[in-house]
Amino acid sequence: MTTLFPRPRAEIAPGAVHLPGWLSLGDQQRLVAACRAWAQSPVPIRHTRMPSGGVMSVQTVCLGWHWQPYRYTRAADDVNGAHPAPLPDWLIDLGRAALADAYPGQPSAAPYTPDTALINFYDAHARMGMHQDKDERSDAPVVSLSIGDTCLFRFGNTATRTKPYTDVELASGDLFVFGGPSRHAYHGVPRIHPGTADPATGLARGRLNLTLRETGF
Repeated sequence: MTTLFPRPRAEIAPGAVHLPGWLSLGDQQRLVAACRAWAQSPVPIRHTRMPSGGVMSVQTVCLGWHWQPYRYTRAADDVNGAHPAPLPDWLIDLGRAALADAYPGQPSAAPYTPDTALINFYDAHARMGMHQDKDERSDAPVVSLSIGDTCLFRFGNTATRTKPYTDVELASGDLFVFGGPSRHAYHGVPRIHPGTADPATGLARGRLNLTLRETGF
């Protein structure tokens, strides 16, 4: 999707930063190709079943650690018992570069070392309800990368799923980082805008979202 006007960097809340167009086209192409491979094996992409019996509309595959509600495990006991693919060094480096650009001049006490990635694929009808990323023991920031169709991303507060929140459009190549006071803010994706993906990325439809995290385990 092309835009007539540049989209400026924005701090949505303390510690929550949106950097539009952060990923180059080459970065997006590499991530799309890698995600296609990770979606096949050793643990295939799937619709996660919640303890309540409901099934998530997004499809998920994990690297490093396997996420299942509401915990991380080494083996994908809820899928096929296999261990997820490792988190590659080049993706860790990309996460570190993202953090440096999101928080310039704010060196952390320890280098950012994500040990897991959750990769979600949204088709035109997929949604993500308001939730907190709180299954990790680490309070290190979450690095979120978007490729494909633009989505409406809702970023809220740390106390409730309801207002106040801010709606942000995340387009292909966008970076969103949330840490510090916003690390446990509720957030979700109420809508996908079909047909807004750039086929040049290798993803002609749908949205890929990669979130890098330190589990603390």
